[in-house]
Amino acid sequence: MLPDHWHLTTDVEDFLTRAGDLLRSRPALHTTPLTDVEKLRQLRLPGAGPCVLGRLETGGEVRAVCYLTPRGRLGLTPLTPDDAGALAARLAADGHSPAQVVADQDTADAFASAWRKHTGATPELFWHTHLYRLGTLTPPRPHPEGRAQAAGAAERDLVVDWCREFCVEVGEQPSIDLIDAGDWTRSRFGDRHFTFWRTQDGTPVSMAAVTPVTGGMVRVDPVYTPARHRGHGHAGAVTAAVSRAALHAGATDVVLYADPANPTSNALYQRLGYVRLTDCAGYRFTYDFGYDGQTAG
Repeated sequence: MLPDHWHLTTDVEDFLTRAGDLLRSRPALHTTPLTDVEKLRQLRLPGAGPCVLGRLETGGEVRAVCYLTPRGRLGLTPLTPDDAGALAARLAADGHSPAQVVADQDTADAFASAWRKHTGATPELFWHTHLYRLGTLTPPRPHPEGRAQAAGAAERDLVVDWCREFCVEVGEQPSIDLIDAGDWTRSRFGDRHFTFWRTQDGTPVSMAAVTPVTGGMVRVDPVYTPARHRGHGHAGAVTAAVSRAALHAGATDVVLYADPANPTSNALYQRLGYVRLTDCAGYRFTYDFGYDGQTAG
């Protein structure tokens, strides 16, 4: 695949006109591109810098897309190794320097290898996750006492605190930085709808959030229970509640990510009816600005 088969633009609306059908064709697999591009469309924050969006097109058909956010995160839909190599060549030739790439496992691996070849950048795996899609929702048994209820405006500080605690636990430093800077809108939580699981006296003990319905898809993210409230089934109850609400809101695909190193959460989601779809990965890049253009490593 030649690099010039990749068509790049900074116009989000034009990109969605040309490539939106591809993103919506597999909403579960394209969950992160769908939500990220929609956020890029809506925010357009002053001083944030331009985003770069691309489509791989052959014979008039869009086969894959990429996007580079103002903060340097490169997102990709599934690519062959040859297509990943062509994209790496195009981005390098245009002078782009992504800080990281996130995609399905095979695509992330292929691009990280190609990017190292073209730029000498050293890739480091920082994120590996299972992607699940909801099949038939099965409420948890036994069901804990309490109820699901949307977080109120007066509880924003608690939502922010719990999101920060969640990020600390999973090692998401960029999200922590945005939260600490008060830049909630640009954090990955800025577009979420939050729901608490509350005890009978109304005390929040667990939290789950969902993205808006985009292309028929809703992602449950994050799910968090403070350590002092764990072990009572609250996370399963609130996850089931927001999943059911997403279906009632018209979602055709409800998905979530789960850390492979956490067997408890993976087992919980499978009991609720989530089925593993694929694995995803993220690499961050370290650049050697003295690189002479020869193939690294």
